[in-house]
Amino acid sequence: MKTFSMTDTGISREMNQDYFFASDTAVGNLPNLYIVADGMGGHKAGEYASRYTIERIVASVSRNPGDEPVAVLRAAISKANELLIMEAREDESKYGMGTTVVAATIIGNKMIVANVGDSRLYVIGKVMRQITRDHSLVEEMVRMGGMDAEQAREHPDKNIITRAIGASDSVEPDFFEVELEKNDQVLMCSDGLTNMVEDKDIGEIILGQSSLESQVITLINTANRNGGRDNITVIIIRPFSDEVKEC
Repeated sequence: MKTFSMTDTGISREMNQDYFFASDTAVGNLPNLYIVADGMGGHKAGEYASRYTIERIVASVSRNPGDEPVAVLRAAISKANELLIMEAREDESKYGMGTTVVAATIIGNKMIVANVGDSRLYVIGKVMRQITRDHSLVEEMVRMGGMDAEQAREHPDKNIITRAIGASDSVEPDFFEVELEKNDQVLMCSDGLTNMVEDKDIGEIILGQSSLESQVITLINTANRNGGRDNITVIIIRPFSDEVKEC
């Protein structure tokens, strides 16, 4: 396993409300764990929501005696949602806070992915595949045939999400199971990347750079050159490599 991870505030934002966790070693009964969260809310509330949610997910996974990854992740996300709502109710300054979450664990050649919101996970191999589906207003419109993907990219409401941690008393993540092949690479990111860099260009950058560090840095630099209107978080995983590096 080889990974590299980085987060950047971007050009336009004064505060980074993204947060990530990347562990190539076991967390509880999961052999590894990777999470990206993109917070939302008032002054510092989004920053708090993303960090708090990831910390609670990691703590829950660490304590869970189960070994079925979907059940472990579902329980952890549900508990984090419950605790975040309690925090918001107890502190008026945190009212309305929430966060996206995309989480993954890799077991052999199988990857289990959980998603709430519009942070994404891709697999880049012979082709680039978006595994997660955005929980967003414009994505719902695309699915119903109300607009195409290009219109969605430029839509003024593209940042309105329909599902988030902290948004309601219960949350239902989407789960995906992916069979990985030998040369596959996994990209996890917040929408600060995907709103600034088209998928085609993301794929070309990843395939055009030999090192994980250069892949991640080039992606973040490209997002900033294209406007950097949001925080940018990137994790890239090479599941079948035995080198490990993280920043």
